[in-house]
Amino acid sequence: MANHVSAEKRNRQRIKRTARNRPVRTAVRTAVKRARAAIASGDPQAAAEPVRLAASALARAASKGILPKKTASRTTSRIASALQKISG
Repeated sequence: MANHVSAEKRNRQRIKRTARNRPVRTAVRTAVKRARAAIASGDPQAAAEPVRLAASALARAASKGILPKKTASRTTSRIASALQKISG
């Protein structure tokens, strides 16, 4: 339990920030999981749309500061690279 006014305020801020960021982070994880599953299926045309949606979700989360920009960029790059490999 917080013993100082400033610590109590930081705790209130943490709760609000977590509540605001959690749905975005969850949506990113789901989008990336769907993209990886689509790539694993081996059909490049079917995988293109989930990969595009995952890249968009990652960029949005990075722009809001929910994910570090380099983390989002690295994940986007790896998914795009995997899509290229199955495309031929």
